[in-house]
Amino acid sequence: MSSCYILGSRVDVLTLAAAVDKVKEFIAAGTPHHIVTLNAEIAYRASREPELRAVINRAHLVTADGAGILWAARKLGTPLPERVTGIDLLQALAAEGSRRSWRFFFYGAAPGVAETAAARLQRENPGLVIAGTAHGYLPPDAMPRLIADIKAARPHILFVALGAPRQEYWIAAHLKELGVPVAIGVGGSFDVLAGKAKRAPAWVQRLNLEWLYRVLREPARVRRTAALPKFMMAVMRQVKGG
Repeated sequence: MSSCYILGSRVDVLTLAAAVDKVKEFIAAGTPHHIVTLNAEIAYRASREPELRAVINRAHLVTADGAGILWAARKLGTPLPERVTGIDLLQALAAEGSRRSWRFFFYGAAPGVAETAAARLQRENPGLVIAGTAHGYLPPDAMPRLIADIKAARPHILFVALGAPRQEYWIAAHLKELGVPVAIGVGGSFDVLAGKAKRAPAWVQRLNLEWLYRVLREPARVRRTAALPKFMMAVMRQVKGG
């Protein structure tokens, strides 16, 4: 599997179907694996935060979550075949997992959201096994119990929706202890599946303008998208060898 490096962070060159195939391999191996879905905002932050960059580059798979990553890869001469977002990967794995009797655990988002998201996926994928859920507002002293619950549930895949980069740091810190074959940070995916947030229409996604749709619906995101022009300038400096 080939990769490219954007502002020092690795991104693997693969399609959504290929990502699902890699997850099959990880589950067959049975050892813990970390998957990062990388967007431009986090790539820029990682360029200025060595610890985060190390977490990303140690991950077993890094997918291109966002139009900014595709743009950067093209500019750097290593084009990527398509976006592989957290929610698209989650839904694809749910479909595959329902056929293979994989067990899933959902951790993150506000109280009740993980359960609602899991229930929707079960409706859409008959036979899907939900091994457990937990919300993302647990106090620090509840963490040992959460870890014990996840281990007891024996999931094949753990979805963590704590927001980036908190979810990446959390997975990296607990991956070996959990022993879960696959752990994936999926950002706000639970909110979308639970109906708490709305994803952009398919035509907006095809135009790679999902980020703009989110800003228009949630103006508070403007501060986060302020990183995008900085990301683009940093990429252009990388293109020029700066």
